[in-house]
Amino acid sequence: MKSFTKAILTTSALLLVYGSAARADALRDTAMDYFQPVPATTPAQVDNPVTPEKVELGKALFFDPRVSASGVFSCNSCHNLATGGDDNLETSIGHGWQKGPRNSPTALNAVFNGAQFWDGRAEDLKAQAKGPVQAGVEMANTPENVTAMLKSMPQYVEWFDASFPDSDDTITFDNFAKAIEAFEATLITPAPFDAFLNGDDAALNEEERAGLELFMDKGCASCHAGVNVGGQDYYPFGLIEKPGADILPAGDKGRFAVTETVDDEYVFRAAPLRNVALTAPYFHSGKVWDLKTAVEIMAESQLGEEITDEEATKIVAFLNSLTGEMPEVVYPVLPAETAETPRPSGDVLVEDGNQQKLED
Repeated sequence: MKSFTKAILTTSALLLVYGSAARADALRDTAMDYFQPVPATTPAQVDNPVTPEKVELGKALFFDPRVSASGVFSCNSCHNLATGGDDNLETSIGHGWQKGPRNSPTALNAVFNGAQFWDGRAEDLKAQAKGPVQAGVEMANTPENVTAMLKSMPQYVEWFDASFPDSDDTITFDNFAKAIEAFEATLITPAPFDAFLNGDDAALNEEERAGLELFMDKGCASCHAGVNVGGQDYYPFGLIEKPGADILPAGDKGRFAVTETVDDEYVFRAAPLRNVALTAPYFHSGKVWDLKTAVEIMAESQLGEEITDEEATKIVAFLNSLTGEMPEVVYPVLPAETAETPRPSGDVLVEDGNQQKLED
């Protein structure tokens, strides 16, 4: 009798295991129609071979505040690799302590985006690297001043020569951007969700699996798909119901500024959701600090339905499974300045609409 009871219990346990595995396989098969795991190697870049020398140079440039006119702001200022690849502010602070117009996207996994910036105005990471340097509200510098700064330091000259051995003039603004692109291409964060997609049933718990199923069933994956769970295409913010002006400022018409096409008013790139639990506040306006609230807003404005508190909690659990393992980034020791290095420009404090030159 004991043997018979034990056999029944063993069979029941096996059925539970096989049943759970079958459900996981079915969920994975559906998920693979929408998503792809991050690759095991650094993605190749167009016309820009990623070499160890170039990556190290790009890392130095990413952390060097002397790229900005004031000598205060580096790429890492707005895309802080210690805090999820962004600055955790509503909108970033730039030259003269000016407040930028949009929330800073994460630099982590940005290599998988179809285009860069909320409005997609930069086709790749090379183009993106050039933008903030020249933006008056960000670094307020010029390509000429950046290259003069780099050429003034023998260590940078050596690093550029090693990174671009086939170039006649190694220190150019284009090569500056290519080096940063090579470094940013390495900022990939494999997450538990990737392990699940690659066949590990135990990588997601029951709540995370339920959240993934809801994420697909509700239609979230129609916009937030691919390797980066978003970042590929453009959609109106407020497809079904426009959020209020506190979340969707009337003055920012999104992709319209790039295309000047009426249909692109209030159209933005779907946010990539990897590491989204680390990158509050949310949306291009940076007005929402709670991830669960952001999920509820998106359900109402994009899908036209009110999801329950339990459903929102499960979707957030799934989104937490997108938090990945950061690549080890050792803070670089930057080249020393010389007598020929351009000095920082006098910074400007913007206060109440007035500009006041700061005293040295």
